[in-house]
Amino acid sequence: MHIWHWHHWQGLSYLTCSLLNDWHHGFFTQQFWPRTPEDLTKVLHPDAQAYRLKQVHGNIVLTPQEIASQTGEENSGLVLGDGVITEKPLQAVWVASADCTPVLIGDVKTGQVAALHAGWRGTAKKIVPLAIARLQERGTNLDDLRIAMGPAIAGEVYQVSVQVAAEVGASITPIPEEQQIIAALQDLPNSPLLADPNPGKVRLDVRRVNALQLENLGVSPEQIAIAPYCTYQTPEYFFSYRREQQKKVQWSGIVSLTHPR
Repeated sequence: MHIWHWHHWQGLSYLTCSLLNDWHHGFFTQQFWPRTPEDLTKVLHPDAQAYRLKQVHGNIVLTPQEIASQTGEENSGLVLGDGVITEKPLQAVWVASADCTPVLIGDVKTGQVAALHAGWRGTAKKIVPLAIARLQERGTNLDDLRIAMGPAIAGEVYQVSVQVAAEVGASITPIPEEQQIIAALQDLPNSPLLADPNPGKVRLDVRRVNALQLENLGVSPEQIAIAPYCTYQTPEYFFSYRREQQKKVQWSGIVSLTHPR
C-alpha cells in the first residue's frame, strides 16, 4: 500500500507519495496559487532548474533540450506540450492541473523523471504510454518505473458523454464500435465506468484508465499509486475547474536525481 503524506511549507500544504520517496517531489494545493513552478522548485530543491510547457490537452512529451530548441508562443513564451521528461540531474519538471490528472514518474535506476498532464483528451491520446516509450528509448526498464497520479476529479463525480467515454476507452481496448467499447469497459474488474442517471451520460474514472493503460504495457499495479483525493470534492485543498469554472491551477513537480542507484 502506497502512503500519501501531507507536508507543510510556510503554513501551506502539499502532498507526496511514498512510491516517489527517492525524489524531491510534490503535488501542491491551490493554497500555493499563484506561485510559479520556478518559485515552487525552490521548495523542492533550491539548485534545480524548472521546466514547464503551455498545456494543450494533447500528448506531446518533450525534453528540456527540445524545449530550449523551440521558440514559445509570443504571448506566453512557452512551448506547447503536455509532458516533460528529464535528461540530466537536478531538472525539475512541472505540470498544472485543475481536474485533469497530474502524473509524476521516476526511474529508480537512471534517476530520470517525467511530469505529465493527463486529462481525458491526453488519456485518449495515450500520453502516459508515449512518455514511457520515450523513457525506454533513453534506457528505462519498465520494472524500474514508479508512477504516482495526483489529485484529480474522481470517477464518481465526473459526468461525461458516452462518446467521450468511448474515445477514452478505445485507448485500452481494440474494439472499434462505441457501444461495444462501453460494454467492454463495464465488464472490466474495478471498471473505470460508473452509471449516470442521465441518458447518453456516464461517470468516467480517468485515473483508472491510465492505470489500465500502464498495466497493458506490463507495468505492475505495485508500481502505480493513485492519490485518495478528488479535486472536485476537496475544495479546502484543490481547485476544480468543473466546480468553480475559473482559470486557476495547482502544480505538481518532481526533480531528477543527482545520484541514481
